[in-house]
Amino acid sequence: RADGRLVEVDTPADPDLGMAPFIHRYDGRPVLFDRVTGYPGWRVVAGMASAREYFAAALDVPPAQLIHKLAGALANPVPPPVVGDGPCQEVVEPGVDLARLPILRHFSFDGGPYVTAGILVIDDPDYGRNVSFHRLLRLDSRRFAARLVEKRGTDTALRKSAGDLPVAVCIGNSLPVLLAASMTPPMGVDELAIANALASTPVVPCRTVPLHVPAESEIVLEGRLTHATAPEGPFVDLTETMDFVRPGPVVEIDCITHRRDPIYQALLPGK
Repeated sequence: RADGRLVEVDTPADPDLGMAPFIHRYDGRPVLFDRVTGYPGWRVVAGMASAREYFAAALDVPPAQLIHKLAGALANPVPPPVVGDGPCQEVVEPGVDLARLPILRHFSFDGGPYVTAGILVIDDPDYGRNVSFHRLLRLDSRRFAARLVEKRGTDTALRKSAGDLPVAVCIGNSLPVLLAASMTPPMGVDELAIANALASTPVVPCRTVPLHVPAESEIVLEGRLTHATAPEGPFVDLTETMDFVRPGPVVEIDCITHRRDPIYQALLPGK
């Protein structure tokens, strides 16, 4: 806002098909929706990661130095400090109702409302913490269907677990956290340690699961990644083509925490 990059939409906008056209129109710029139809007290932001200049500003380096900064953090991760509490837990919801979150439906043919900028935090039984992006289709008031790429970190950790796997879904994260979560370090390298090497990234213990999450996230959904499955899709993939429906593991949410005056982060599929 201070340097004129932010697009603010102060007219009412509906997460159900109403926001995606604005995000597409201003692709490459951050867009903040100040009035979210049906969700008083919430705001929605998109486009935070839509240009390299935003990452460069967040990491305080010229755009040409971004790759060197990332390589340095990957080679020299720094374990994040643990704090007793954080902004992500300013409000602990008394009950779980995912319909109270302004989760976007982007296209009329989507399988339903999708979390697109959320990162999943899990602990692999052998390698420790793993942090990665996974799209989440809201099924009902407590459950998502997740898209896990086979034989990647979250999928392999779930296959090792006889029962449910504790999980935390973090939405509204700093650009260093988003960058680290999108990287593929060697097994056993903690993505939050990479984020902390990029910029200070304290973590806080979750309330109901044995995990730590970025203290400055906007929203944290604590729960369990189960072995039950549900149809996931259709959905527009990174290639801007339609991904088909397939079984996805069900995520059951048991606790929701968030900042006061929370900002839900969206990411336009295929952009």
